[in-house]
Amino acid sequence: MTKLTRFTVAPLHSMTRRLADVASARVAPDLVVTGARVLSTYSERIHQGREVWITGGRIAAVKPAGTAKKAWSDVPLYDAAGGIIAPSLVDPHIHIESSMVTACAYAEAALLNGTTTIFCDSHEIGNVMDVAGVEAMLEDAREAPLSIFLTVPSTVPATSAELETAGGDLTPDKIAGLFDRWPEAVALGEKMDFVPVTMGDERSHAILSAALKRGRPVSGHVYGREFVAAYAASGVTDTHEAIDRDIADDLLDAGVWVFLRGGPPTTPWHSLPQAIRTITELGASHKRTAVCTDDRDADDLLLFGLDWVVREAVKAGMSPEQAWSMGSLHGATRFGMEGDIGGGRRADLVLMDDQLEPQCTWYGGELVVEHGKITPRLDQALSHRYQYPKGAYATVKLPQTMKLTPELPAKACTVNAIKTALPGITLIHEKVAIEPAKDWPSLFARYGLCFVAVVERHGQSAGNVAHGLLKDFGLKRGAVASSVGHDSHNLIVAGTNEGDMQVAIAAIKERQGGVCVVADGEVRALVPLPIAGLLSDKRVTEVAEEVKVLKKEWAEAGCTIPYMGFNLIPLSVIPEIRITDKGLVLVPQMQLVPLFE
Repeated sequence: MTKLTRFTVAPLHSMTRRLADVASARVAPDLVVTGARVLSTYSERIHQGREVWITGGRIAAVKPAGTAKKAWSDVPLYDAAGGIIAPSLVDPHIHIESSMVTACAYAEAALLNGTTTIFCDSHEIGNVMDVAGVEAMLEDAREAPLSIFLTVPSTVPATSAELETAGGDLTPDKIAGLFDRWPEAVALGEKMDFVPVTMGDERSHAILSAALKRGRPVSGHVYGREFVAAYAASGVTDTHEAIDRDIADDLLDAGVWVFLRGGPPTTPWHSLPQAIRTITELGASHKRTAVCTDDRDADDLLLFGLDWVVREAVKAGMSPEQAWSMGSLHGATRFGMEGDIGGGRRADLVLMDDQLEPQCTWYGGELVVEHGKITPRLDQALSHRYQYPKGAYATVKLPQTMKLTPELPAKACTVNAIKTALPGITLIHEKVAIEPAKDWPSLFARYGLCFVAVVERHGQSAGNVAHGLLKDFGLKRGAVASSVGHDSHNLIVAGTNEGDMQVAIAAIKERQGGVCVVADGEVRALVPLPIAGLLSDKRVTEVAEEVKVLKKEWAEAGCTIPYMGFNLIPLSVIPEIRITDKGLVLVPQMQLVPLFE
């Protein structure tokens, strides 16, 4: 049996005569999906009584239902039974690493949700393993039963060596090399250091130049309307970080594509309902908007795929035809790939019901999901996943001993505290005046505090440990910890006591990565992430079950923001205050401040 990858379907230039012969009914198609309503993303209409002719994994033609049977009595037919056939979904901005599974494993959940093409930014593994990590993920992507393209990580590290320690340093020359070596590298990934970009930072603009002079589009990440003009002038032409109507409107008028991010309600990044109001309230066209997922863990990936985001767009006021086009054609168009994705080209198709719930998925003309279940063909492909190099399994390098909590202040002082609040993307800098106390628990109870620490884990320093205090995080007991501390991916641990925090760090070190919950010296939940401290080597369904247990224990520990929001606490490019292995960082000032003043 042949492999099932994006390379299984031959290039269009080699198939044009064959496709013309089939479309003209001179040669029979390989497969006909008949008895369907067809959703055209080009014209945004649903046509009744149609059938799709497929040959060589590509769409040859869309004809009136029953046409093929009249021409050929033995043509293979698949009865759509009146369902809606549409081009499959295209996710223009995702991070595979957030799913905690490899690219090969990610494909299973994506296809179940009707998604066959993704544009991923692998800056997580780049922050851990530099170019070697990005290229390993590209090799992984080539073996996946999914069409995966790379937006080359642009901001590794997210800030600078003065503010954080990363395992990678993707310089302009390294980024240029990735573009030149890998045809899958189709754009520059989100330029997160928007403040340095708008201030004319030399390195930031050298990276932009490496993409622009190769004709590659540039993806963005920006907060604050005051930055939009300079950001767009620097060559950035899309962003998924439009958090409200007004900045979305500014971005569209500045020529920047807006990817409306649909995050599950339990996560910090469900910005679509607010940002889409530029269309529904201010009258902007939807022609330069798409929908995306950005980040999903394995559990949420199965429950809240891109199809769910499309349905959220319908709930927010878009027609089903418009919303599906925003989930399919528009993402492909943004990257100049509409000629090879969607109607008329690759037979990447979804059969769905009237609620836009996918029932069947075809990938390159092969049925991979039927009635909501993966087919034996896909199961066989998913059973042979890419094996990451040995070095990827040894990335958590910690000092032998470390102190995870600060000394108790001997006198009254002011704490530069990190206040957490839903939805959890931005963190509030709160100055808390504290009185002397005999012990930490009494201070915690009085001021709503708990410990937080970031530990450098790449072996790049003498074992940096930065101490901080979280306010209103709600942790009632024990500790929680993660090796997925965006974006340098050092270890982050929060706790009520040193002992449980040490147990959490030890558990992650033993597994060479993971997210865990500890109480009374016992690990209550752990998702092992042995590949770069970011990825599991299991199937997505197995990891999803581990994540469910983690979420249950996380909630029972009292944490007020979900673990994916917790992972953002070290992300030093989002306001107002963060903690890295170098200490507390004020954003956007890019300034270190002490814990106690």
